[in-house]
Amino acid sequence: MDLQTIKRLIQEGKLVKFYQCKEWRTLRLKALERDNYECRECKKRGKVTTSKDTKLEVHHIKEVKKHPELALVLSNLKTVCVDCHNKEHGKLDKYIKQKRFWSDERW
Repeated sequence: MDLQTIKRLIQEGKLVKFYQCKEWRTLRLKALERDNYECRECKKRGKVTTSKDTKLEVHHIKEVKKHPELALVLSNLKTVCVDCHNKEHGKLDKYIKQKRFWSDERW
């Protein structure tokens, strides 16, 4: 699949087809190997999270939907664990309890 076809798929919102293509799967493995199958975000915090500990995903640093030209650029990818990937995309925000405002006044 050529780059133009991949860009078209992304722009049409057919991301599943993109993530199933051979070019993505090959590049994904290269990113995992480059990062030694460890979460880069956990590693920044001094924790080692490997594929033995949890599922690892390959994250696009610049989003695919906004930058389809960087979809297959290795330097735009990093290996992260599921938790860090959810944090990157803000998927955990709705589950984090907000501090309630407390007032002693009743009116």
